[in-house]
Amino acid sequence: MPYVENGLVVRHIEVSHALFELEFIAPAIAGSSQPGQFVHVRSAMNVDPLLRRPLSLYDVDKKLGSITLLYKVVGKGTNLLSRVRTKEAVDVMGPLGKGFSLLKPQKTALLIGGGVGIAPLIYLARELKENGCQVKIIHGVENRKELVALDKIKELGLEFMCSTLDGSAGYKGLVTDLLIKKVNAAEIDFIYCCGPEGMIAQVSDFARKNNIAGEVSLEEHMACGVGACLGCARKLKSSDREYKKVCKDGPVFPLDELEF
Repeated sequence: MPYVENGLVVRHIEVSHALFELEFIAPAIAGSSQPGQFVHVRSAMNVDPLLRRPLSLYDVDKKLGSITLLYKVVGKGTNLLSRVRTKEAVDVMGPLGKGFSLLKPQKTALLIGGGVGIAPLIYLARELKENGCQVKIIHGVENRKELVALDKIKELGLEFMCSTLDGSAGYKGLVTDLLIKKVNAAEIDFIYCCGPEGMIAQVSDFARKNNIAGEVSLEEHMACGVGACLGCARKLKSSDREYKKVCKDGPVFPLDELEF
């Protein structure tokens, strides 16, 4: 059940160029949130822009009732959101959508994030570790300054590899090249990923060739967030007769249901 809350902002910082972490208190939403779900945030207190902005749950502390979002400023809405100060309130609706399924204890999960696609994977990593799973993360970015989730990954004590396009940290090149060259598929029981669809397509190919199941969080424009407007409707495969609503049926889908 989604809630609407005025979340008290307790932390809002620019962690890299145009990348922000926003933490606010919203106990009802936090208490019912699951990894992979998202919230719809009103970026201004007036009607311009009219639509809310969908943002993945980056991290959640249910005891404190706090939610942390990681987002990139890409347009008017996120630009306005970036101006919100601590001790102010944000109008938030959530949790929304279908989240990740959690792997069974004693299994090994590989989490693959491309750019800001790391956002829904940190909360997932925390839950998987608490569930007794071994968690490995690989993150691909343009340069080392965008490795903004590194402190959280170190805090969780997770195995981590990264790729940068400019070679300033980790493997120089695409995160999918890092996946193919450095990951031993025999050690992986399940794959979770989020990022550009070109990246997801290659991750899906890797999973299929190595007979590894997985799930992906799709990034899509979501106007209403509840499946009413059909703005995010898409076929998962070209042969499908029905359309899926990413905001309601997803944003998480099994890797083998997708075609790129």
